[in-house]
Amino acid sequence: MKVEIITLFPDFFISPLKVGRLNKALEQKNLKIKIHNLFDYGKGSYKQVDDRPYGGGPGMVLMIEPIWKVLKKIKAETGRKEEKIVLLSASGQLFNQKKAEEYSKLKRLILICGHFEGVDERVTQYLVDEEISIGNYVLSGGEPAALVVLDATVRLIEGVVGKEESLTEESFQITNNEKQTLVEYPQYTRPENFKGMKVPEVLLSGNHQEIKKWRLKQALFKTKKNRPDLIK
Repeated sequence: MKVEIITLFPDFFISPLKVGRLNKALEQKNLKIKIHNLFDYGKGSYKQVDDRPYGGGPGMVLMIEPIWKVLKKIKAETGRKEEKIVLLSASGQLFNQKKAEEYSKLKRLILICGHFEGVDERVTQYLVDEEISIGNYVLSGGEPAALVVLDATVRLIEGVVGKEESLTEESFQITNNEKQTLVEYPQYTRPENFKGMKVPEVLLSGNHQEIKKWRLKQALFKTKKNRPDLIK
C-alpha cells in the first residue's frame, strides 16, 4: 500500500513513523509513505494556503487551490478504483474498524489534514472521495487523526501483524450470537496472585470451552459498561 499525506506540518510524522507497526511495515516494504508539504503549493511568494471566509466569521480557512495543485501533482482523482482521497475533518463520518478494513485493501490512500477553521467546502464537494472524523471532539489539525487512521489501517495489511489470530480476537472484531460488536475481553498474565489480586480461576482451568464462554461474557460486560453505543 502507498499512503500520501498532505499536511502543513510534515515534521509531525517523523517520530511516529520510526517506531512500532508503522516502522515495521515500512521496513518490510508492505507500506510506502510520502509526505507532501502543502506550503510548497501555496499561492504567491508568501506561499499562502489560507484566507478569510466569505460571509465573515472568525479564523482562517484552507484554500482550495493549494490542495488542488498537490492532488494534480500526484495525479489523484476521485472515484479511482483501489484508491481513496480522504479529508480528515471534525464534520466527517466517524472512522471505525470497518472503515480501517476497507482502507487496508486499497493500493493507495491519500490523507488530507485539515487545519485552521476548516477547509474550503469545494474540496469536500469536488476533490475528495470522503470526509472522515476520528471522534466527537475538535483537534488543532488533522495530523493526529491521520496517524490514527494510518495506524488502524496499516496493522490490517497482511504480514504486518504476526499472528492472524491476534487480529480476529481483539476489540471491534469480536461478536456474540446477536452479532453485536464487542470490545476485547480482560487479559491476565503471571503471577497468578499478586498481593492478593488473583487471576480468575477459569483461565487456569485448561478448559478452552469454558474459557471461551467466560471471555465472551466479559467482553459483553465491558462493552455495556464502557461502550454502550455498540450494543443495539
